[in-house]
Amino acid sequence: MSETERVARAATTLSKIIRTVEPSRLDDPTPCAQFDVRALLAHLLFWGPSLVGAARKEAVPPGESAVDLTVDDWAAALDSHLDELGSAWRDPAAWQGVTYMGGPMELPAPLVGGMVVGELIVHGWDLARATGSTPHWDDDLLRETYDDTGATVGQGREMGIYGPEIPVPATAPLLDRILGLTGRDPAWS
Repeated sequence: MSETERVARAATTLSKIIRTVEPSRLDDPTPCAQFDVRALLAHLLFWGPSLVGAARKEAVPPGESAVDLTVDDWAAALDSHLDELGSAWRDPAAWQGVTYMGGPMELPAPLVGGMVVGELIVHGWDLARATGSTPHWDDDLLRETYDDTGATVGQGREMGIYGPEIPVPATAPLLDRILGLTGRDPAWS
């Protein structure tokens, strides 16, 4: 699989999940303890401009142009953001050299691209689990995400992005193993 398609492929599934969210579910809890559904959607919008900026090698502060979820078109805003995100990361230059993740510190672009894919998959699962839908990402994408997550999990825990690892059998599906690495219980309900 071409790395230039990874973000768009992860975003496509997340977009499908977002379209299933009923407004009555916005206050429901998610597996990500710090977010209910509304806060998780706001988080995706809050970081959206930074993730698009990272593909374009621009240091865009998080929250710039985030949408208030009280408006009727929050799902459309997220869909639009995910389209823009996938498009920005389709550019081969997005995966080369260094870039920024919402601040002035330079990071390797492939590392940031992998983080973006992981963010879409893990938070997509959070959202799907909270609202009763079943997400599906292909095994090639999940394999690369598992490898990327495994390579950066220590740093992610130090930054408070991931919780303590949840033990998951080595024979478990790739998505479950990714979730366990990030501190999520694949059996959460």
